[in-house]
Amino acid sequence: MDITPNHSSPWEFSCDLEVDYGSEEKAKIVYTSLAVDMELQPDKVKRHMSISNGKLAVHFEAVEARFLRASYSAFVDVLTLVTKTIEEFGEGLEL
Repeated sequence: MDITPNHSSPWEFSCDLEVDYGSEEKAKIVYTSLAVDMELQPDKVKRHMSISNGKLAVHFEAVEARFLRASYSAFVDVLTLVTKTIEEFGEGLEL
């Protein structure tokens, strides 16, 4: 995780996360699973997700480092759960 301060915007802190799922189908499952959860404080944290070539890319922006850390940490917890679920139960499924 790279936290980059941006002093020209109220969204002063940002970071990016990229996870390679190796297939567009698995990346789409993760994306759709996580897209339903909105940020709890959208006036303090923004999150943008996209998929490309089987990779999930997530960009976070926040007004303070502590909001960025909390949002990123909560997101990674849920991302880990979704990923482990796919690993455990996704084999052999028609996607």
